[in-house]
Amino acid sequence: MEAEYVTTPFGRRPMTLAMLIAQRRAEHDKPVKSVDKWKIHRALCEAKPLLGVTDRALAVLNALLSFYPKNELSDDANLIVFPSNAQLSLRAHGMAEQTIRRHLAALIAAGLLVRRDSPNGKRYARRSRAGDLSEAYGFSLAPLLTRAEEIERLAAQVAAERLHVQSLRERISLHRRDITKLIETAIAEAIEGPWETVHTGFRCLIDGLARSPTTQELETLLDKLGRLHAEIINRLETHAKAPKLGGNPYQNERHIQNSDSESQIESETWAEQQKSGPTSLVVPQRVPVSEGIETASARFSAASFVPRRSHTDTETPKVRTELKSFPLDLVLRACPEIVSYGPAGEIGSWRDLLAASIIVKSMLDISTAAYQEACATMGTENAATVMACILQRAEHINSAGGYLRDLTRRTQKGEFAIGPMLMSLLRANTALPAHKAA
Repeated sequence: MEAEYVTTPFGRRPMTLAMLIAQRRAEHDKPVKSVDKWKIHRALCEAKPLLGVTDRALAVLNALLSFYPKNELSDDANLIVFPSNAQLSLRAHGMAEQTIRRHLAALIAAGLLVRRDSPNGKRYARRSRAGDLSEAYGFSLAPLLTRAEEIERLAAQVAAERLHVQSLRERISLHRRDITKLIETAIAEAIEGPWETVHTGFRCLIDGLARSPTTQELETLLDKLGRLHAEIINRLETHAKAPKLGGNPYQNERHIQNSDSESQIESETWAEQQKSGPTSLVVPQRVPVSEGIETASARFSAASFVPRRSHTDTETPKVRTELKSFPLDLVLRACPEIVSYGPAGEIGSWRDLLAASIIVKSMLDISTAAYQEACATMGTENAATVMACILQRAEHINSAGGYLRDLTRRTQKGEFAIGPMLMSLLRANTALPAHKAA
């Protein structure tokens, strides 16, 4: 690797503290290591939202990497490339030189490149009699090597966040379809209740969502839709069971009433609920069409779709799933190996487990298609659990990718369950200390 010497830019370009820190970060005394330059470039493309670089800047970096003769970036090699702007423009698909200079400055500011300027500002190299590079001036790729672990961690974080958002959108779509059809069923069956008002409030929740919502907004909307869906199900089930409970239709039937959420305090609502007994569905009041979507959204966002339950309720709707999920604590006790791959070496939530599973996927050479198929079939959390189990028994598995595809096919046929796999690993982990003591 190049000598540990801090250089300043040529000409009128000023020296900054950021350049100094970037050069010092590229000069380290860790053991010799190497990374695949195209693998780290793919990770950069994944992590670009967190690194603050654009796709055009990454295209220039791709052209720079093509000038490095080896596929591996290593500590013991000279990591300086020195193409001219004309040659760089050709490999960047004819990008203008002014644009190239701008994106090179962006890559340097992001700490992904270090500039090594010659005394006259030109990019060139001198070779020894044996043909080896003795001195080179241009752009150093050393930051890509020193920040390889950080870049891969950021890429895994972005991928996990994308999968989480995709899961939220899918569940919201299911709730939208179910609530719409349940309200249509209630109206078709002539079930008593202000269903038009409920539908208006439901549409205001959907229409009030931004075009590009944040993860927090999606989670909030999913929570509201989930509670509204559960209460409508309770209402329909109660109506279906009411004739069997007794001859008096007013004895067990629930009712839907309007409430002004601004004038009630939660403690007062709870006290009234304990006195009233039957469960009620709180829905927003009807909004005139002349108020528009924005006013309606503001009013209905203040309304709470929280189902009020009394001690007389003995049943709650159950959501059936094809593959049973297990608590995160049980998964980590059965598969402790996955913890070291989490952010900062620990796993405290399902999101951390998803990020760790993506890193493990790359480490075990499992294709992205196989992992995405497992997520679509099992669910993201269950797929991450299966990845933790595969890592725990990696030394006994010849092909992790083939094993994951086989589990996915068995899940589709209803022949696979996570429980026995977890229990087997948990028993093995608890029996291991006793065996060592013996």
